[in-house]
Amino acid sequence: MTIQRIKPLLGDSKRSRIIRVKKSSRTQGTNQPTFNRLTVVWVQNNGVPFDTTGFFARLSRGNTLVSTASFDRFGVVRFNNIRTLTNVSYTLRVFSSNGTLFRTRTIPAGVQTFAIIG
Repeated sequence: MTIQRIKPLLGDSKRSRIIRVKKSSRTQGTNQPTFNRLTVVWVQNNGVPFDTTGFFARLSRGNTLVSTASFDRFGVVRFNNIRTLTNVSYTLRVFSSNGTLFRTRTIPAGVQTFAIIG
């Protein structure tokens, strides 16, 4: 049975939040990031990714555009020129193929992946 993926709604759910995890005092192996480039995933409230065919995202720092990348059809966009763990915060803007702004989020410093929920 396949899950039907839907296109995201234009209205913003405003349910985004940053969850901070307390770092363990024990270290295991190396502290290398799993992803070497910044990756953003856009999912529904139940965790199923949206069908983001034709959507694109712009990453900026202040008023300076840093990168633009296209989503694949599984709700994932990868910024190839942004190494992880990020050392500065970025503003992420997500647009449809016709240029309609859907979401605006702030990606904090120190992340390798970011999820847009809703």
